[in-house]
Amino acid sequence: QVQLVESGGGLVQPGGSLRLSCAASGFTWDYYAIGWFRQAPGKEREGVSCISSSGDSTYYTDSVKGRFTISRDNAKNTNTVYLQMNSLKPEDTAVYYCATRNYWCGGTWYRGSGFDSWGQGTQVTVSS
Repeated sequence: QVQLVESGGGLVQPGGSLRLSCAASGFTWDYYAIGWFRQAPGKEREGVSCISSSGDSTYYTDSVKGRFTISRDNAKNTNTVYLQMNSLKPEDTAVYYCATRNYWCGGTWYRGSGFDSWGQGTQVTVSS
């Protein structure tokens, strides 16, 4: 049974940093790409970042490029993907979810296309 558990969210001031973790179990870890998505109140879900199964390819939505970094370490068998978020802005406030997709992120990853297992989410609030 696929299980994804997000953690690391919280309240942070603008300009601050957080590191989100997505811990996975129940599937062959290095066969799956992992995506991070977020949803703010009253808004549609948005693709934030995605990393391929090998970790060789990463993708970001324009609004987080240069501020967020996605990573995974397949060699250490930690089954965890991280999202390092720096220079946080109030508009980054949302519930953040991770999700799995076979092997590659795909050209429309930001729409959630092909992602079939989702975590419960972790709240990120950026406010002074």
